[in-house]
This record gives sequence, C-alpha cells and structure tokens, in this order.
Amino acid sequence: AQARELGCRTARADVTQAQARVAVVATARERSVLVAPFDGTVAKVVGEVGEYSTPSPPGVPTPPAIDLLDDSCVYVKAPMDEIDAPRLRVGLPVRITIDAQPGRSFAGQVRRIAPVVSAVERQARTVEIEVTFDDPKAPGHLLVGSSTDVEVILGTRTDVLRVPTAALLQGGKSVLVRAADGLLQQRSIQTGLANWEHTEVLQGLQAGEQIVVSLDRAGVQAGALTVPDDAQRR
Repeated sequence: AQARELGCRTARADVTQAQARVAVVATARERSVLVAPFDGTVAKVVGEVGEYSTPSPPGVPTPPAIDLLDDSCVYVKAPMDEIDAPRLRVGLPVRITIDAQPGRSFAGQVRRIAPVVSAVERQARTVEIEVTFDDPKAPGHLLVGSSTDVEVILGTRTDVLRVPTAALLQGGKSVLVRAADGLLQQRSIQTGLANWEHTEVLQGLQAGEQIVVSLDRAGVQAGALTVPDDAQRR
C-alpha cells in the first residue's frame, strides 16, 4: 500500500512538472506573438524568419517589426510656406487634388497645424498641415503615400476680374498689356485673392484688355511689337 501511495505521489509530481513546463512554453510562445493594437493592413515586414531583433542603443529608436496601416481614417499631409502660416486655422476649407485622379478635386478641411517650422536643407521653410476629406468615400480606395496637392481656401469671391497667375511678372504686382498699337506695356496692378491658377485684380486692368500669358517666349518684354495668338484667344 505504501509503495502504491508513493507511486501515486510520484505520478502527481510528474504531472505538476509537466504542467509547469507547458506553462513555460505557453509563456514563451506568447512572447513570440505580436498582437496588433488595431485592425489594419500589414504594409511591410522588417526582418526575416529566424532573425533576432535586439534593442537599439540609448537614444536610437528601435525599428518596428512590421508597418501596420489603419486605412479607416485617411488624411493628407502637406507642407505650407511659413509665410502663409499666420493665416492658417484649423477648420479652414481645402481643395484636394490627387495625381492618380486627374480632373477631379475633393473638398476637405484642415484638422491640424504643426507647432513648429520645418527647415529642410535646400528647401523652403515650411509648416506641415494635416487635412481630411469631407467625404472619406469620395476619392475611393487610396493607396497610402499617394501624391496629392492641397489648396487652403482663405476666402472666395464671385464676379471679379481675374488673370492667370502665370501672367504675373516677377513680384506678382505687374503684367504685360498689349496696347492698341500692338506694343507691350508693363503695368502695375493691385491684386487680391490668388491661387495657383488665377489671381484677382482689384485695380490696374479693365475687362477685355489683352495681356501676355506666355512670358517664357523669347523677346517677350515691354516695348516689343506683338500679334495676338488666335489659337490662344480661341
């Protein structure tokens, strides 16, 4: 009887040890599994199977094991010239264009303005903003990293005199006007609202006057004799 009881105790001890080993293996397995903090799409896996990942030295960020993208909230980052920073406000409307969808634009608004100016070598000093789409479904499926342009709308006006922004001479305060005798005259103008395509003219021009838009052509300067380009006029 004593021998049988001793055998039972030994068996129970073996079971306890086996359970402990199972617990150790389970713990080690849990440490080898990466659990995503949110639902998303794996964009990149850093490393190879069997490769060890070690912490970086102090002050050096450890690279992530994977790049996980949450495409449920798409937004656009855009650099703005620091000169325009004082006029930027959270909530301002924006117009978003996407290189992969030419001819279309999407409404949005500014959701964040960086608190610092970024100084990138050989580039202008800029302030980064983040904008969101008013209708996130409007652009369809967008790939992260898609090239976009953002135009912040500071104001709008209707029924105004405007000229192509490309027609403004250096400094943006004058244009070349074709006089009645065909000679070009440089004329100062007062401008208002402007974007990449058009600039509002407050003073200095009248509707119907002809101005030069092809400033890059050879010989285009004040005093030059010109002939209207019928193709451009049509």
